[in-house]
Amino acid sequence: WRGFPVIPGSGLRLKKKFEEYDARKRYEDELSELCSGYEYKEPEGCRCGEILRGLVYPDECPLFGKICTPRRPVGPCMVSREGSCNIMFRYGKS
Repeated sequence: WRGFPVIPGSGLRLKKKFEEYDARKRYEDELSELCSGYEYKEPEGCRCGEILRGLVYPDECPLFGKICTPRRPVGPCMVSREGSCNIMFRYGKS
């Protein structure tokens, strides 16, 4: 989750009897190659993690409305129409 740390031991897992349908087990080799050492890094200056946690408003991000717009989103909060930055950009702060 963007802006939140990984919680060790959290997540969902299929029961043993459904193991044959488990994509993690079925494609373990391919997934380990693709995901080894992967960690999402927010673009420099992007405060989306703080925005998602309610610590700052979108317009407190230095990229908001300047470098980061709905036509040229930098962070995930501006990408989708339901993202908090996208909404504030379109409708303002009220």
